[in-house]
Amino acid sequence: MPSPESSLLQSWHDNADAWIEVIRSGAIESRQQVTNQAILLAIMGRQPQRVLDLGCGEGWLLRALADLGIAAVGVDGDATLVEAARLAGSPTVHVADYDALVEAKVDIGCDFDLICANFSLLHQDIIPLLAAMNVLLVPGGALVIQTLHPWAAAAGDYQDGWREESFAGFKGQWQPMPWYFRTLSSWCNALDMAGFRLISLQEPQHPQSPVPQALLIVAERR
Repeated sequence: MPSPESSLLQSWHDNADAWIEVIRSGAIESRQQVTNQAILLAIMGRQPQRVLDLGCGEGWLLRALADLGIAAVGVDGDATLVEAARLAGSPTVHVADYDALVEAKVDIGCDFDLICANFSLLHQDIIPLLAAMNVLLVPGGALVIQTLHPWAAAAGDYQDGWREESFAGFKGQWQPMPWYFRTLSSWCNALDMAGFRLISLQEPQHPQSPVPQALLIVAERR
C-alpha cells in the first residue's frame, strides 16, 4: 500500500489539470478575497530582489512577482504544473519533488533573499526540506509560509496527523488528497529545528468571516 507521502505527490499528478482550471478561473473564493494578497504583501514587505517559490504550482505567484519587478524562480514536483507555468510566461521553473531538493539532486539556484511556500507544505517530515531551503538563502534571508490555519482546519481534532481533502464543492474531476495537519507548536518547532528564527505570525482574515482564512509565518535564517 502506498505511503501517504507518495499518495500526496500522486494526487498532484492526478489533479494537475483540475487545479490549473480552478486557480486560473478564480474559483477559490478565499484566495481571491484574502490569501493571494496576504502572501504578496508579506513578500513585498521584505523587499526581496530574488525569490524562490517552493511548490509553485501553475505559477500564478511567479507571474504576480514578475509584474512587481521581482525576479522569481519556481520549483514544483509535477511536470504538468511546471509546463503550465512556463507556457504562461515563467521561464525559470524547475521540476523537482521535495526529496530531490533535500538531496540537492536538482540545481535550482541559491542566494535567494526570500523563499515562499504558499499552501505547499503538506507532507509530514518538513524539517529536512526546510533545512535544505535554509542554505539557499542569503544571510538574514526570509522564509514566508502560508498554510491552512490550524485552529480553523482542526475540526475538533487538534493534533498532528494525516487528513484527507476530498475537494468537495470544486468543479471538475478530482482524486482525494492526503495532507498532514500540524499544530501551531509543531510548525514553530519545525522551523527552529531547521535553523530558522520566527519573526511574525499573521492570520489573514476576511472582515466578514468569523474565522481566519490562513496562517502566515515569517521566519529568518538564523
